[in-house]
Amino acid sequence: MRHVNGIRVVLPALLALTSLGFGLSPATAAPDTAPAAAAAQPAPAPAPVADPGLVGALQHDLGLTQDQARTRLGQETTAARLLPRVRELAGAAYGGAWFDPAQGRLVVGLTDSSRAEVVRAAGAATAPAARTEAALDRAKAAVDTVSRNRPAPAAVTGWRVDPRRNAVVVTVAAGARQDGRVQAFLDAARATGPVTVEETAQQTPRTLSAGVVGGDPYYINGNTRCSIGFAVQGGFVSAGHCGRAGSSVVGWDGSAMGSFVDSSFPGNDYSYIRIGNGWWTVPVVLGWGTVSDALVRGSWQAPVGSSVCRSGSTTHWHCGTVLGLNETVNYSQGAVYQLTRTSVCAEPGDSGGSFITGDQAQGVTSGGWGNCSSGGQTWFQPVNEILSRYGLTLVTA
Repeated sequence: MRHVNGIRVVLPALLALTSLGFGLSPATAAPDTAPAAAAAQPAPAPAPVADPGLVGALQHDLGLTQDQARTRLGQETTAARLLPRVRELAGAAYGGAWFDPAQGRLVVGLTDSSRAEVVRAAGAATAPAARTEAALDRAKAAVDTVSRNRPAPAAVTGWRVDPRRNAVVVTVAAGARQDGRVQAFLDAARATGPVTVEETAQQTPRTLSAGVVGGDPYYINGNTRCSIGFAVQGGFVSAGHCGRAGSSVVGWDGSAMGSFVDSSFPGNDYSYIRIGNGWWTVPVVLGWGTVSDALVRGSWQAPVGSSVCRSGSTTHWHCGTVLGLNETVNYSQGAVYQLTRTSVCAEPGDSGGSFITGDQAQGVTSGGWGNCSSGGQTWFQPVNEILSRYGLTLVTA
């Protein structure tokens, strides 16, 4: 869906919806490269959306050829669907997983090599891991507890479980370790378990709501602009910092949409907006003319290393990769937990917008640093957590 002289134009994804019966509207280790005979890979799933615009966006943002982009979409779909199975097969030895573009398949960290054969037989590569994902999640949760009792200084930008490093990684601003408050927080974090400190010259993450400007937004109480995330039965989900329970919402055309049922920020960054007044829901993410509007068919979680694209009302459509899961981001308003880190850029007004891999919903834009001219990174709140928290059902094609 896009605007031409102020009129909304229906693009191919919405036309496809008509035929479907929907209404229209708004410790780092090298992977095990076992021979193919010992690691039979499942047939790659078909690319979820063979849309030339989506392929073109991956070509542009990830530096791929057309064939590489199409192949990667299929490989990532296979990896996402394989992830729950290999987690089950690895059992107590599961040390996390990630998508490796070089191999074109999922890599699973294992603390017990006796589980490697069965995991490889399912189609994944394996790598040795010193710690289980459960142990890393406990260590990361302990750092979260430290931050609740002693808020992290602004120079500590966040912390996350990194499956490839098999550690909890705390990021701090370059040169900030000399600050006594930073050092005290790092000492307390290290005392909780396997913590690695990473210095970064990146800017401090910030939320991405904005004042009223043009675009395809929704507006909160008349003076804040954010972006719609995903349609759910009865409304849509978005970022929590955009508004509070009871806040009224109007759409891109200025007409009343509904209001916030609930929101959570900081701690979390999600919200549920119930709609009415003639607005209804469709399983679509806007492509803004960069790509065709994308259909949403589900919400399988993409592993670390997968491609991911974002749609927002300021910078429209951009793509990148998933850099980390279960990250705590230390905004000026307070810490937000269990976010997903990406290499996708964003700017103010993109908050709440959609993150999608192929045709699978991933999450809603929370915040980031940088911009879409010089580059940056953005975090999103996973959509499955939001659906679970509010008991919502994603609208799918």
